[in-house]
Amino acid sequence: MQTIQIIAVGKLKEAYLVQGIAEYTKRLGAYAKVQIVEVPDERAPDSMSAAEEALVRQREGERILAQIKSDAYVVALALDGMPLTSEELARHVEGLATYGRSHVAFVIGGSLGLAPAVLARAELKLAFGRMTLPHQLMRLVLVEQIYRVFKIIRKEPYHK
Repeated sequence: MQTIQIIAVGKLKEAYLVQGIAEYTKRLGAYAKVQIVEVPDERAPDSMSAAEEALVRQREGERILAQIKSDAYVVALALDGMPLTSEELARHVEGLATYGRSHVAFVIGGSLGLAPAVLARAELKLAFGRMTLPHQLMRLVLVEQIYRVFKIIRKEPYHK
């Protein structure tokens, strides 16, 4: 059984997102061991210099990297990443399992994105389109897509 780890910056506060994520996490339990890790976000005032923004990303990145196991296959969600269909992502995840990569860590950055060190650790940069989504909402979208991936792999119908 694969282990899916979702590492995200910040604490999820909205009840409807928490409920949606809990529902898909419960469904995923039949296919994989799922772990969701929240790392603290840095305080970031509305107006910052480029150097201050880089420092925020660096500090959040250090917290993210501390949570990634050495044997993990890391997927970083990034606007400049590779756009994949659900079927393509399913083939990718299935291929990882076939070749003994049973631990997959998906990483969602904070409001300023991911640190260069996190992007460097990633073996796949994945884009969910060119639109920017709030990182809290991205968690729900990601966990739903991971559930869909396992339904595709098992050739099971997807029940909405």
